[in-house]
Amino acid sequence: MDRRDFVRLGLAAGAAAGLTTTAQGKDPDAVLDAGVRAQQALMESGKLTSKTLVQRYLARIAALDKAGPRLNAIIELNPDALNIAVDLDGERRAGKVRGPLHGIPVLLKDNIATGDRMSTSAGSLALDGVRATRDAFVAARLRAAGAVILGKTNLSEWANMRSTHSVSGWSGRGGQTRNPYALDRNTSGSSSGAGAAMAAGFATLAIGTETDGSIVSPASICGIVGIKPTVGLVSRSGIIPIAHSQDTAGPMTRTVADAALLLAAIAGADPDDAATQAGQGKPGDYAAALRTDGLQGRRLGVARNFFGNHPAVDAVITAELAVLEAQGATLVDVQLPNADKYGDTELEVLLSEFRPDLEAYLARYAAHAPIRTMADLIAFNDRHAAQELRHFGQEHLIAAQARPGLDARAYRDALANNHRYSRAEGIDRILREEKLDALVAPTGGTGWLTDYINGDHDGPGFSSPAAVAGYPHVTVPAGQVHGLPVGLSFVGGAWSEAALIAMAYAYEQASQRRRPPTFPASVNVKA
Repeated sequence: MDRRDFVRLGLAAGAAAGLTTTAQGKDPDAVLDAGVRAQQALMESGKLTSKTLVQRYLARIAALDKAGPRLNAIIELNPDALNIAVDLDGERRAGKVRGPLHGIPVLLKDNIATGDRMSTSAGSLALDGVRATRDAFVAARLRAAGAVILGKTNLSEWANMRSTHSVSGWSGRGGQTRNPYALDRNTSGSSSGAGAAMAAGFATLAIGTETDGSIVSPASICGIVGIKPTVGLVSRSGIIPIAHSQDTAGPMTRTVADAALLLAAIAGADPDDAATQAGQGKPGDYAAALRTDGLQGRRLGVARNFFGNHPAVDAVITAELAVLEAQGATLVDVQLPNADKYGDTELEVLLSEFRPDLEAYLARYAAHAPIRTMADLIAFNDRHAAQELRHFGQEHLIAAQARPGLDARAYRDALANNHRYSRAEGIDRILREEKLDALVAPTGGTGWLTDYINGDHDGPGFSSPAAVAGYPHVTVPAGQVHGLPVGLSFVGGAWSEAALIAMAYAYEQASQRRRPPTFPASVNVKA
């Protein structure tokens, strides 16, 4: 579908819904691509309703996700979304506006429980049709804030913790998500559907989850903003887990401003997630952090040991370092210490926590499901191998099943090693010794060709230090290589989200590197 067809679709949907065909007098699609504040202004002025906004997004999803380029980013739509929007419009007319997200459509990754008519499946056929008994804390917070949960996004099945040979963006239930910037390229995992959906403009906002890279990598590869918060800032209760040491939910949006407003809505203490008790009083004023002078006087460490993986990506990021300096930042070349000392022990921790954490989720949110244990899941996949195991196996599930538990010495030693080298002798050390406000580096490489024969073949990225430490990480679009997006990462110490948002926003406003996708079949390397 070319741009003219896209515009015609927008005009038709707008006319059918009774929506004015302009946003600030321009292209009708600008209504959907606008951020939270612009959409709120239109609703406050009476030029837009939440119902119309939902209808317009549904039309775009029908045209681009289910037809046209067929991105396959959406695994399920909320059958109640329009009714919810109508109710929220009624509240607005009655003078009740819950906050900045009132009437704003949001997509949730399909490992976030919703106590409604949608399934929560982690992309697995084993949970296809299984409805959670209640909302995840994050989903409940969004409903309370007045957001419209539009649907669920596809993901790498079991958040990419099923196989050593996996293909990111594929799930047995949802199939393969495709990259809007080149349809034969991968979107990375595991929040693949959220990344593609935000790039293509299927909702205003999305929530992804990350254990190591699953927010920031697809965000970078899909040319959007991603925030992986400090573990404990956002509750994990009601989210199908991998490992409580590193799991977190976070915003995936087209702008830093939208990500900040979304993070403010979902952050908060939850008695069902002990990690959030450490985060009480930690959430900052993320809206106030949206300042164009957010880089003034900042001292940033350029983590040079995360360059050198891709010359063209390095060239893009090196050019962007000049933007940081022009905005008042001082750059210092550094080597993040001990970043090579927790690769194996990280996997040990994830495998050890996966089985007990998953079984606890199933018992609490899906006790009626056909599987209740990791062993049940492995057996289900074996019985349905033609559907579930046709592209890759379940080695990680089998390894997790074999782990002895959270009292095992190997697990406890691995966790201690992870925290030592990622925190005290890693990020904390370099920030202290070099008097840094944050670290910056390329988030990762570009989207690779989706390959069912060889599996994923992405290169190293900058996700692991913050992921293993449980520290915040923000990625912002920084440019493109042959039309494929790359991101610039900002990583800080625990609870430094507000400072990172200020820096990321100042960079974004100065650089304006994001470009919307055009859905080509492949990359034009001659361009």
